[in-house]
Amino acid sequence: MTDSQSSVLDRTAERLAAATPVPLARKVRGLSDKGLAWLFITPTMLLLLAINIFPLIWAIYLSFTNYRANRPNEIVKNVGLSNYQRILGDQDIWIAMQATAHFVFWTIALQTLIGFTLAYLIDRKFRGHAFWTTVILVPMMLSPAVVGNFWRFLYQPQIGLFAYAVSFFTGISPTEIEMLSNVHLAPWAIIIVDTWMWTPYVMLICLAGLRSIPDYIYEAAEVDRASHWRQLWSITLPMALPFIMLAVLFRGIENFKMFDMVNLLTGGGPGSTTEVASITLKREAFEKWRTGYSSAFAIILFVAVFGLANIYVKVLNRVKNR
Repeated sequence: MTDSQSSVLDRTAERLAAATPVPLARKVRGLSDKGLAWLFITPTMLLLLAINIFPLIWAIYLSFTNYRANRPNEIVKNVGLSNYQRILGDQDIWIAMQATAHFVFWTIALQTLIGFTLAYLIDRKFRGHAFWTTVILVPMMLSPAVVGNFWRFLYQPQIGLFAYAVSFFTGISPTEIEMLSNVHLAPWAIIIVDTWMWTPYVMLICLAGLRSIPDYIYEAAEVDRASHWRQLWSITLPMALPFIMLAVLFRGIENFKMFDMVNLLTGGGPGSTTEVASITLKREAFEKWRTGYSSAFAIILFVAVFGLANIYVKVLNRVKNR
């Protein structure tokens, strides 16, 4: 620590001591730099623990009971692992997990491919690249509620522009293009909206990775007469791969617990075609009021995401350290 930093900390401690009672002031003057740091961050840590850790512990407790939030006066019974056994054997839960996996896979694949392509093009710094970067980032800055209602209007078969655009290129009548009520098209309608909204986020992370590659590596490749494709496959992709994997991690976690967009566009329908895990969890908790059962389901989802994320981070660290 430099002398200037030490003097700043000393002055801060003296001001704090001057504003406190005499016994406490003496204690503050005697604190080390580490002790003073803990003095400032402890209230924040306690608040975060109260907000995050307590609900998790309470949910774990409820997952072993038959508690129902709409019947608070009933006697709460411990049911052991019964809720977990019922969830793992419930066919509807597995259908919801399959819908979630389908949604997560295709959104990540499309967002990564399109996001990296856009980042690669913008990194070329063509004329007007700053303007187009701003335009591309607009969807990410909008509220999910606004985006959901906006696209719900676009998907309307009678007046929506999406149906007329598809009709123009395919010749199919706009009234036959029912994106939100068709069993086969509804999942793709949600995937399109999520890709449109969050591809700019992936693009920003990929762009940061591309900008971190030193120019002298490309200069050496040009001296060796490496083509642009060779530079892309041998330099750009390998060196930007940790950033791409980081974007996949962030979007994978977010899309696994996607709720607002699905709820606004389809509500899980038609039927249960787009009923992802978060929609099932909401129905169990706030429509059927099976609080203990839904708590067990939430814990299973948490463990699944946490475990997969840990494995992925280990792979990411190996890629970074190679």
